[in-house]
Amino acid sequence: MSALIYRLHQGVFAVLTVAVLSATPAHAQRTALFEDAAKSPWQEAEVHLPAYPASADLLPLYVSSTATASFFIDGKSLSIADDGVVRYTLVIRGSGGAENVSYEGIRCETAERKLYAIGRNGSEWVRSRNDAWQVIAENALNRQHAVLFKEYFCPPGEVRPGLDQIVRSLRRGAVMR
Repeated sequence: MSALIYRLHQGVFAVLTVAVLSATPAHAQRTALFEDAAKSPWQEAEVHLPAYPASADLLPLYVSSTATASFFIDGKSLSIADDGVVRYTLVIRGSGGAENVSYEGIRCETAERKLYAIGRNGSEWVRSRNDAWQVIAENALNRQHAVLFKEYFCPPGEVRPGLDQIVRSLRRGAVMR
């Protein structure tokens, strides 16, 4: 009889252990060994579109020696929100004179980018229909995102730079090349 009671106690203990462990929601679990508190789930901040970029505020962005277009970041639109996303206006000028303007964000924590709006008629924004975050890929087609991520906004193995440091790095990068 005592063996039966012992097994019942083991079963109750196992059920209680599983119940306690599963009571902590996955999104509130610690993500590092020495964290003091559980990390709350990430939530994107409300996005407000900036003023349309002026040519005087554009900072050159070197992408590659093989790039046929010129790339610029609007220094006045650069921001780092409480959600950790670096938001900026990107201007791409093709060798034939075409210009693409977009307002985008890069999330360093996940190496993702998001398109918020596209410039239209040289003076207004149209919100993007695709509001999904996309993984930043290092390829020749969209190399500008990988360059911004790795070299300016989220350098691997380094402390994330502040806005002033990002602007200085963009200005310095344009002078060095």
